Amino acid sequence: MSEYGNIHRPLEIRVKRQEKVIELDFEDGRSFRLPAELLRVESPSAEVQGHSAAQKTVVAGRRHVGIVGVEPVGSYALRVRFDDGHDSGLYTWDWLYRLGAEQDTIWQAYLDALAERGLSRETAGPAAFPPHPHGCG
Repeated sequence: MSEYGNIHRPLEIRVKRQEKVIELDFEDGRSFRLPAELLRVESPSAEVQGHSAAQKTVVAGRRHVGIVGVEPVGSYALRVRFDDGHDSGLYTWDWLYRLGAEQDTIWQAYLDALAERGLSRETAGPAAFPPHPHGCG
């Protein structure tokens, strides 16, 4: 096991801002292409994940979200800054690997959760997104 409990480590990380994706090549030979929208709506931040599975927030209206920047956090994670202002999630290597390996299942669960709540991937107006009480996106 490696630093901070990560089992997986990326060999290469490519941020493609125009395509709104992050591409990762891992030591075990697997490669993943993670769209910004998936990264944003599955952010490991407490704001999105809550403090238990029951508290997870379904983040709508992020179909067109982009990546402003990516910063390494030690040798165990990335901080992704999105153009909607969100930047509080620390994406560990294992979190990114899981998003890639289970992308189809995670994406379908997200689409199902949106549908159950009558929400959309399209940008919503201000009424649908009241300001966060702590000013973060």
